[in-house]
Amino acid sequence: MKSHPFKSCVSAIGAITMSLFMAIPAAAANYEIDPSHAFIQFRISHLGYSVLNGRFNTFAGKFTWDKDKLPESGIEVTVQTNSIDSNWAERDKHLRGEDFLDVEKYPTAIFKSTKYTGDAKGGKLEGTLTLHGVTRPLTLDVKFIGEGPDPWGGYRAGFSATATLKRADFGMTYNLGPASETMDFDLFVEGIKK
Repeated sequence: MKSHPFKSCVSAIGAITMSLFMAIPAAAANYEIDPSHAFIQFRISHLGYSVLNGRFNTFAGKFTWDKDKLPESGIEVTVQTNSIDSNWAERDKHLRGEDFLDVEKYPTAIFKSTKYTGDAKGGKLEGTLTLHGVTRPLTLDVKFIGEGPDPWGGYRAGFSATATLKRADFGMTYNLGPASETMDFDLFVEGIKK
């Protein structure tokens, strides 16, 4: 039985379209950071006598992740600097002031990754950190924690990361003693697949 020319044309267009979609590799999945299951914490020596711990309570961001497309992995996070919390109100007021974060002038800190090297278990995430009006390279040591469906019909992935920075590199030179020149950061990020 002879097929109708219109049907043949539609079938051909459908086949061509399907082949084009099959030829384009799927991009790595995008995730939005779940702020209720993510933490940005820091540690810094206090005069070399003890260690001060703190955190930033307000931040948002997104990341790209697929264990089969690791070169496409990346993250962007924006932190509200006035959300710093060291568990002492008077100290936090000082940290928000001109001697340190100067939050009125620099209300946000932003990390944007540029390159990931490693495997599906973890690796190095290179990027730039803009803090206190200064943008400098920063590398995170990343570890993959896990991924899978959640009880609410979504899909999640989680990571931990560490980094160390020098305060003076970002224009914060208030004297806290030589043991306090660097700060260590611990990050825990859980994202929901979009």
